[in-house]
Amino acid sequence: MGELRKGKTIEQIYQKKSQLEHILLRPDTYVGSIEQQKERLWVFDETKGKMIQKEITFVPGLYKIFDEILVNAADNFMRDPENMTYIKVNINEAEGWISCENNGMTLPVEMHKEHKMYVPEMVFGHLLTSDNYDDGEDKVTGGRNGYGAKLTNIFSTKFNIECGDAKRGQRYVQTWENNMGDKGKPKMTKFSGKDFTKVTFYPDLKRFGMASLDK
Repeated sequence: MGELRKGKTIEQIYQKKSQLEHILLRPDTYVGSIEQQKERLWVFDETKGKMIQKEITFVPGLYKIFDEILVNAADNFMRDPENMTYIKVNINEAEGWISCENNGMTLPVEMHKEHKMYVPEMVFGHLLTSDNYDDGEDKVTGGRNGYGAKLTNIFSTKFNIECGDAKRGQRYVQTWENNMGDKGKPKMTKFSGKDFTKVTFYPDLKRFGMASLDK
């Protein structure tokens, strides 16, 4: 075998990676290209106040991790159309973070008896977990492969989830850092407001060949 591939050891040639390591090593498989490309797309023109077609330069992988969070919010309307009335997106270019918040039914702030963790942690911080495995439930465009928002977590230097659960009277906050490698402990406080879900993430811009968020 080419003299063991020019001096490499068996251990160097045959490697086993964790799922998380594989996603970071082969991002194209999961989020698409991490290289900048030009494409003619529909975008909102702030000066004209309407959608226009325009050639833009963007990174598909970065677009994908934002889209995963936005689609989660859109799918929530299918679950709770009577109570969900807004999706708010904020982009802070100076600090390098993006947030997406929606009202309507949130994740239950409750311990999952089988997996011994709270549901928000399970959904946002563990691969191959999803409520989209239920083929009988209507969806907008959300995936059912168990990756979803976890890809956003993995391709972020910091990822924060906040849920307000009116039914259980609990507000849940949890943060991950270093590409989902470091998990913070969940923090819960009493809550008396209406259901909401808010995700804030700091994209790992270096992985997308970028120095900052820009237009």
